[in-house]
Amino acid sequence: MPDSAPMNDTAYAHLESRFRRLNALGEAQEVLHWDMSTVMPRGGHESRAEQLAELAAVYHGMLTDSETGDLIAAAEADAADLTDWQQANLREIKRNYVKATALSEDLVTRLSRAASACEAVWRDARADNDFKAVQPLVTELLALVREKAAAKAEVLGVGLYDALLADYEPGGSSAEIDTVFDELEGFLPEFLGEVLDHQAKTPKVILPDGPFPEEKQKALGQRFMEMLGFDFHHGRLDVSLHPFCGGTPDDVRITTRYDENDFTSALMGVLHETGHAMYERGLPKDWRGQPVGHALGMSVHESQSLLIEMQVCRSKTFLDFAAPIMVDTFGGTGPAWDADNLFRLYTQVERSFIRVDADEVTYPAHVILRYRLEKALIEGDMETPDLPGAWNDGMERLLGIRPPTDTLGCLQDIHWYDGAWGYFPTYTLGAMTAAQLYAAARDQNPEIEPAIGRGDFAPLMAWLRANVHGKGSLVSAKELLISATGKPLDGQVFEMHLRTRYLAP
Repeated sequence: MPDSAPMNDTAYAHLESRFRRLNALGEAQEVLHWDMSTVMPRGGHESRAEQLAELAAVYHGMLTDSETGDLIAAAEADAADLTDWQQANLREIKRNYVKATALSEDLVTRLSRAASACEAVWRDARADNDFKAVQPLVTELLALVREKAAAKAEVLGVGLYDALLADYEPGGSSAEIDTVFDELEGFLPEFLGEVLDHQAKTPKVILPDGPFPEEKQKALGQRFMEMLGFDFHHGRLDVSLHPFCGGTPDDVRITTRYDENDFTSALMGVLHETGHAMYERGLPKDWRGQPVGHALGMSVHESQSLLIEMQVCRSKTFLDFAAPIMVDTFGGTGPAWDADNLFRLYTQVERSFIRVDADEVTYPAHVILRYRLEKALIEGDMETPDLPGAWNDGMERLLGIRPPTDTLGCLQDIHWYDGAWGYFPTYTLGAMTAAQLYAAARDQNPEIEPAIGRGDFAPLMAWLRANVHGKGSLVSAKELLISATGKPLDGQVFEMHLRTRYLAP
């Protein structure tokens, strides 16, 4: 169905109208995914998979219609008449169009159905420690992912992995990631040993005694979410097997998972996802529904969640403020609830199996492992039956531990089983970006950290709104970081943060 003619009847105006409709379709898919992961009955998977596949086909067909290409060409001819934001929007429209036209509607539909089916089986396989149950489905899904990578690589003129990375990190390359990760791997093992030696000389961490009822954990999380500025008129907090932030900028859906014997993990999960949510809520309102108004890739998105969780909410400054609130919520007594102990608890470093619960010293090793495995799988250097063994060997090499089960190994993350390949490196790129942004924010506004010590996040959020959130996709990630911090990504800033926090007297 043709677009209705915009008031300003130009090719560019028609493109804005078309992409506004596409955005609405994409937002509908987001909410259906949230529903599938939180409240949908298990018997609904088959019909939901069909719904999502059809929506994906409609979206793809509308995006790749030849008229879209004609409109882009006509708009480019008149680009001199566009504002900077409009020119950036046209750039993002063309980028999306070029990527989409590489794929047939049939492949998009098959990928959607295969991902939904694989994710549904993964949920049981993870609980049952049964990789073989999901192996046929992830093998089928990987074949489609490779087909997608090959089609996009040909159009974009890049390698297979970089073709998938382009969906999550525009302008990123595996060659640059290899350099960054090789440097990290050279630094982290010796540093980890120093940290563990240092920790051995500090007072032993005392775990607060539970149980911690789920409703109280949720209330605590919501209290801190509101302090961060989360608006519950435009979002909600729910439970899912794997914590995530989804929905839309005006309807943000956060999920976490609770353990009634340990409140600390769920709380930091909520704060992490709230960082994502605040980014979505802070995107430029004037560009809602347009590609230039979307978030700027996953390393920047992840930087916002890790800035809140790791840089701020695991800091001594924040925990001095938060400890009495935790005591009040759970009625805790004794030295386990002292702010100093909670800080040691939240910065405890150990070799562990689960990525989402890992500390920030060992976390990069988890990401390096997944990046190298998914790259090998995508490029055909490894097949899915080899994944459990390769995973366990990699964990032993990078962290010195070997998972006793696949639930603690290659089944722990949803991403591959949900069709998200080429995504993992953005986690550690995001951690490095977070350290650099927070250092710059504190340098530029010295009131930020004292305000956090009072539970006031407004100065920090104002800085993020001005320097990150409100920029949308106006500039590249590299340009945004240079504008905000004065330099491109600098691994030394991340290293200095780790040394300061984990080796301080």
